[in-house]
Amino acid sequence: MGDDWFLHCHFWKERGDKTKPPNDSFSASPPLKSLIFLCMQNPSENKRKMSFVFFPSFFLVQFWSHSLRFAQKNSTHIPKVDEDEVYWRQEKDDEELEWTHKSTPVILQFVQCFTNAMVGQRSTIGGLFTRSNNKRTKKFSDYPLSPLQEQRLQKLHERLQMPFDETSTDHQEALRALWNAAFPNVFLKGLISEQWKEMGWQGSNPSTDFRGCGFISLENLLFFARTYPASFRRLLFKEDGMRATWEYPFAAAGINVTFMLIQMLDLSSAKPRCLPGINFVKLLEEDEAAFDVLYCIAFEMMDAQWLAMRASYMEFNEVLQATRTQLERELSLEDIHQMQDLPAYNLLYN
Repeated sequence: MGDDWFLHCHFWKERGDKTKPPNDSFSASPPLKSLIFLCMQNPSENKRKMSFVFFPSFFLVQFWSHSLRFAQKNSTHIPKVDEDEVYWRQEKDDEELEWTHKSTPVILQFVQCFTNAMVGQRSTIGGLFTRSNNKRTKKFSDYPLSPLQEQRLQKLHERLQMPFDETSTDHQEALRALWNAAFPNVFLKGLISEQWKEMGWQGSNPSTDFRGCGFISLENLLFFARTYPASFRRLLFKEDGMRATWEYPFAAAGINVTFMLIQMLDLSSAKPRCLPGINFVKLLEEDEAAFDVLYCIAFEMMDAQWLAMRASYMEFNEVLQATRTQLERELSLEDIHQMQDLPAYNLLYN
C-alpha cells in the first residue's frame, strides 16, 4: 500500500470532498472513510502511524461495518431491487451517509485508540503488559535468601568481578594447569605460544580471550578438566558422533558457555529475578560448586545440540541459543533439588 495510498488521500482532500473519494480511487466503506479522514487532517504527521496500523484497523472497521449492515438488513424491510432499484440505491446511499456522520466521532476515537495502542509511548495495551511484567518482576524479586544462599551468591558475584590478570602468578599457574590437564604429555613452550590454538584459543595468547568473562571462565574450564576428565577430553578431541568439517573451537566455546550462563541465570543482578536463576540459588545452597557443575552440564548439552543439529562453525550461536532454551526448561522444573536431578546431568557420564 504505502505512499500510493497516502497520495490518494491527499488528492481526495485537495478536491475538497470529504465524503466521497474520487472515481479513480478505491471504494471505501463508511468506517474506512473515517479512517482515511483522520489521516487527511495532517498527512505528513500521521503518515508513519497510520501506515503502521492501517492494515489491522482496515480489517477491524470493515468487519464492524459489514456486521452493522447485516443487522440492518435483517431488521429493516428493504424494497426488492426488481421492484424499485433506484429507490433501493438511494436509500442505501442515504443510510451510509447518515451512518458516517453519526459514527465518525466514534470511529475516529476508535482508530486513534488503536493507533496509540500500537505506537504510542504509554498505550493501553502496553500499559497492561507493563503492569503484568511489573507484578511478575516483583514476585521474583521479593523472595528471601537464606544466610547460606546469600553468602554463596555473594562469593559467586565476587568471582564474576575478577578479571584475568596475565601478570598474576595464580592466574598463570591456573593456565598452565589447564594445559597439563588437556595435554599431559606435551610440553608447553610458554604462556604465549602457537600451541594454545590446538585447544581452541583464538590466538597464541589465551589471556586476550578472557577479557569477555574474566578469570571465572578459566576456572570453569579447569574445574571441568579436573572433575570430569573423561567428558572434558571427549569434547576437547571431538570423539563423539559425526563431526563437522569446521568444528567449534573448544576453548573459545567454553568461554561462550560461561557468558551464556551468567546471562541466563541473571547473575549480574543482586539476586536472580528469573525462575531458572531462583532455582539455581537453591541448588547453590546444596552445592557450593553448583555454577561450575552447571557449566560442565551446559558444555555437554551444547555439544549434544551441535551433533543433533549437524551444525557447522557459522551456526554456533544457534546451537548455543538452543542449549540455553533447553537448560532453562530443566532449571524450571519443580522437582529439581540438587544438581543430579537435572535430566542432562547424566551426559557427564555417557
